[in-house]
Amino acid sequence: MQIQLLYFDGCPHWSVMDERLRLALAVAGRCETIEYLLVETPEAADAHRFAGSPSIRLNGRDPFPTPSGGYGLTCRVYGTPDGPAGAPTVEQVVVAIREAAAV
Repeated sequence: MQIQLLYFDGCPHWSVMDERLRLALAVAGRCETIEYLLVETPEAADAHRFAGSPSIRLNGRDPFPTPSGGYGLTCRVYGTPDGPAGAPTVEQVVVAIREAAAV
């Protein structure tokens, strides 16, 4: 499985996403390497279809698509059981990893 973590420099939530992604991989019994992609310009955001920081892609697909479909150097908000947050929960990421692995 290909795993990417996309972020922009200074994003306050990308390290939280990194930690949760690593925990989720362990819970799911996966040992793939995470590819980190620093998005630095609006042009790069468009080219990478960057929905905001932080974002993950599993096998090239964003498991948490945004309704707006817009791209840019923005902070991303995720819906979680506890309300809006800067990163999905570990449990949400585990579900996404298992779904991506099953395809």
